[in-house]
Amino acid sequence: MAKAFASQGDTAQKAISFDEIGEGLWAFTAEGDPNSGVIIGDDSVMIVEAQATPRLAAKVIEKVREVTDKPISHVVLTHYHAVRVLGASAFGGAQVIMSDAARAMVVERGQEDWDSEFQRFPRLFEGHESIPGLTWPTATFSDRMTVYLGKRRVDLRHIGRAHTAGDAVVHVPDANVMFTGDIVEDHSACYCGDGYFGDWGATLDRIKAYDLDAIAPGRGGALVGRAAVARAIESTRDFVASTYAPAHRVAMQGGTLKEAWEAVREVCDPKFSGYAIYEHCLPFNVSRAYDEARGIAHPRIWTAARDLEMWEALQG
Repeated sequence: MAKAFASQGDTAQKAISFDEIGEGLWAFTAEGDPNSGVIIGDDSVMIVEAQATPRLAAKVIEKVREVTDKPISHVVLTHYHAVRVLGASAFGGAQVIMSDAARAMVVERGQEDWDSEFQRFPRLFEGHESIPGLTWPTATFSDRMTVYLGKRRVDLRHIGRAHTAGDAVVHVPDANVMFTGDIVEDHSACYCGDGYFGDWGATLDRIKAYDLDAIAPGRGGALVGRAAVARAIESTRDFVASTYAPAHRVAMQGGTLKEAWEAVREVCDPKFSGYAIYEHCLPFNVSRAYDEARGIAHPRIWTAARDLEMWEALQG
């Protein structure tokens, strides 16, 4: 039987967890599906990541209402990917915030990404009929922005490229907790198909320098305690480096994408095959690593057609 492309064969619903990771700070996680964050301020609430559809966003809102009745005033989107942003309309009139670089990605490739991700992961787009269109921010920032939820300070920072060109992190200084988006994952594969392998490690170092007490990663469980934070940062670093090095070696030897795929599998399968969405991410990761190794600095736009062409090439 032919292997299903990406996550087309993933139809099982995931169990939701809602964990407090600091005072008034919550991580909405679901066994490797995209996470969201909740920051409760004095008079309102900030959401980090809007999920893929309004239907999924409603599940986040249900959890918020279990712990507070304060209005949701802000939605921060750490990057442009469809599975993170297309549920934003569920939050009504909340201000929607992205980095300037993330908004530029919506302009350049937002529709193509939506079409591609819909094909890759149909389960996450259940209820897609309710998506009103691309999600556009109502406010953007270049490097940094501070939002006050009453007296509670929330710092938004674009600290470097990693998962995408426009990655932002959300830091709550009074609790020393960070929502990292997909820069950091825990027991989940990093999606590197729009990433910057050469920059990712330095961006992780900038997160590490905060000496955080807790992290809500992009995927995987909440990370509470400095030991858990450190472990996840280093396992993310290992995943990225282990993916890039074999692909780079093959590219420098004039090898093919298929040969890079085989070389990456040889290194990564023993370490990471048990991670959530590993098989989903691997072809896109290898393709991007192979491109970057050959000097293609800016990730090429994924389309539904390009996805399938790449998959057919890798399957021989």
